[in-house]
Amino acid sequence: MRRRALLGVLSAGAGVLATGCSAADPQTSETSTAEESPVPATYTYGDLPSQFGELSLPAGTGPVPVVVVVHGGFWRTGYGAELGRPLAQDLVGHGWAALNVEYRRVGRGHKAGRGGWPRTMVDVAAAVDALATDGQRLADGRLQLDRVVGLGHSAGGQLVGWLGARPGLPGGTPGADPAVRLRGLVAQAGVLDLVGAARQHVGGDAVPDLMGGGPDAEAAAYALASPLARLPLGVPSVCVHGSADTTVPLSQSETFTAAARAAGDDSTLMTHAGDHLDPITVGTPAWTLCTDAITRLLA
Repeated sequence: MRRRALLGVLSAGAGVLATGCSAADPQTSETSTAEESPVPATYTYGDLPSQFGELSLPAGTGPVPVVVVVHGGFWRTGYGAELGRPLAQDLVGHGWAALNVEYRRVGRGHKAGRGGWPRTMVDVAAAVDALATDGQRLADGRLQLDRVVGLGHSAGGQLVGWLGARPGLPGGTPGADPAVRLRGLVAQAGVLDLVGAARQHVGGDAVPDLMGGGPDAEAAAYALASPLARLPLGVPSVCVHGSADTTVPLSQSETFTAAARAAGDDSTLMTHAGDHLDPITVGTPAWTLCTDAITRLLA
């Protein structure tokens, strides 16, 4: 899908749903064009077609930090891991390993659906935890698992924020007791306040569809899933958000960073003049803000 068309669909509330096979099926994830190099290695963390991660490594044999890329698309089946592949390719060029995560989403696609709370969150947690097993196996032990940063766009911003909060989740709740912890996270126009997003109809009914209802009916679930509700995260966060974003309001990042700092976290808001897709468009000033933020978090 072209950039302008994707932005138009997202701004309309992410109403397009996949009805057949997802473009991100794992059996196609290792194909590449001449421009897409290196070819990622794929591992699965579950039995469903959407439960896989694509691990790309820079050349060499030395240890490398890891950037976990979590795509957006309002948690819908119409969007998949293809959104993260250009980012992963560029990240590898910076000398980092990149894990592009696919996960169960909300919608009709018989292969790509079955998502929602807590399944979608459990999936991204399992994909990251598998870095310690399948990821290290594929990387010949090169991954520096004490230097893992999350990078998530839009709905993926919620997911990496939740990944950062995992160590503070109550025991026995979905995602608690992580095997691999984030060192920090970069939210690209992230949906970081699920309650506010639901009440403001960000993405139409995307948040209630994810959570199984509105914030009044599902208050306990929102309290576990919303990054804003999990503060302090205990890890630094950077929010990159465009002043021209009409898909996810800038107030989502403003509210989160202010609350995170008030709670004692190191949290930074970096704004740019672009729109919702600028942070995931390699070569834009917004993308440079993201890679600069990753560099600082990994220092």
